Amino acid sequence: MKYLSAMLCAFFACCAALAQDAYPTKPITIVSPFPPGGTSDLTARQIAPVLDRIFGQPVIVQNRPGAAGATGAQVVANSPPDGYTLILHLVSISALPERDKLFGTKPAYTRDQFVGIARLTADPPMLVVHPSLPARNLREFVALARNKPAAMIYSSSGLYGASHVPYEMFLQAAKLKMRHLPTTGGAPAMTAVLGGHAVSWACPPNIAAPHLASGKVRALAQWGGRRLEAFPNISTLREQGYDIEYYLWGGLFAPKNVPPHVFARLRNAVSQAVSDADFIKGMEKIRTPIAYQDADEFNDWWEKDARKLAQVVQRMGKPGEK
Repeated sequence: MKYLSAMLCAFFACCAALAQDAYPTKPITIVSPFPPGGTSDLTARQIAPVLDRIFGQPVIVQNRPGAAGATGAQVVANSPPDGYTLILHLVSISALPERDKLFGTKPAYTRDQFVGIARLTADPPMLVVHPSLPARNLREFVALARNKPAAMIYSSSGLYGASHVPYEMFLQAAKLKMRHLPTTGGAPAMTAVLGGHAVSWACPPNIAAPHLASGKVRALAQWGGRRLEAFPNISTLREQGYDIEYYLWGGLFAPKNVPPHVFARLRNAVSQAVSDADFIKGMEKIRTPIAYQDADEFNDWWEKDARKLAQVVQRMGKPGEK
């Protein structure tokens, strides 16, 4: 009898181990918390089919836009931590809880509800303008904004979002005031400029590229620490006298407390995916360089970057306070 009990215990332990190792056994959803056409959405749609092949299960991209990315983040933060609901968020995942603190409201989510699986991208945005604007360079743009502030409207992907924060950093450094037109994501922010509803915005290079090529927008500067290989003629803000550096990075996250074996499987799969020829080709197609960091490095880096952004949001204050 004791022998039979021992055999049963060993059998069930083996079954449990096999069940753990079986992840995933059903489709995985990657939430993009912005509308289609933005950096988060485009990146998610490049990595999803590669992960689909690695896992042997469908990996679906689901757009859940709203509140500059907070709506989708809240959904994922409150999802079961089983590895079947992930999010590909941008740098704004750090700034949005700070916005809630600023307004004294209950946060839609907190950073500690997530764990980073990997950073995938880290591009500096570009300061793009509508071609009708009578400013051929940043110096002329600043002069125009100083002389006609009421006529100068910039768009963004949402209040305190990934493109609002860097633009406010620039305005603070240049001692300028401009009117702000928040939208629901990167694609609508660009549409606002193309349609003449705004004159400028802090645009990701991948979204800017086709419109720069067609002459529908001009780029006057970018927020990186050095010039971009794909756009060597666009100088940095630092080169033009503004001590600012900012990256519109994108990372893949899971709800905190995902089981260790599931997290390890996700981490290993993403590590394979970023080296996959199809993913590399896809990212080249959307003109977004891969800036991969594995989980340990990414989570340490994210913590430092979030502290810096918290200070920026506090300096921004509430709309209309300044």
